[in-house]
Amino acid sequence: MAYIPRLKTKYRDEIRTALKEKFQYKSVMQVPRLTKIAINQGIGGATTDKKLIENAISELTTITGQQAISAKSKKDVSNFKLRKGMPIGVRVTLRDAKMYEFLDRLIAVALPRIRDFKGINDKGFDGRGNYTLGITEQIIFPEINIDKINKILGMDITFVTTATTDVEALELLKQFGLPFKNQNTNG
Repeated sequence: MAYIPRLKTKYRDEIRTALKEKFQYKSVMQVPRLTKIAINQGIGGATTDKKLIENAISELTTITGQQAISAKSKKDVSNFKLRKGMPIGVRVTLRDAKMYEFLDRLIAVALPRIRDFKGINDKGFDGRGNYTLGITEQIIFPEINIDKINKILGMDITFVTTATTDVEALELLKQFGLPFKNQNTNG
């Protein structure tokens, strides 16, 4: 039998029925689902040091388990000594099994390793059911060897869902186990 990630099974067995009951959907096909996770790393010093892009690609590939690619600039910006087509970042898009595996590792291992972690902010929704989470340093992932890091970089993780509203997407991500900050506390 083929391997099925834990969170995929949890979605199929628990989350889908819970959301169907909560939002009174007529069919299980209306229930929002996670379609992809896009991870981006902007590397400011890449215009002067080409090695930063190579290091970031290898780190992001190690974290996600999927080959990362460099993101190239779309236009010239003379103030930043930037030419069109120069690599300025790294990105990877995860779908299906790798997406659920990454989400599981993010929730269970990486986020608890953040110093003074009190939950993630629920203000990162875009109005169409997608959520973006900013992480300040890549060393929260256990796959990264801290001794081999030469520059601490942050990353943006975007969760793309089929939800039509932010409320539905928030509930979906909460069901998966993303630790959002408690609304009732002040500060």
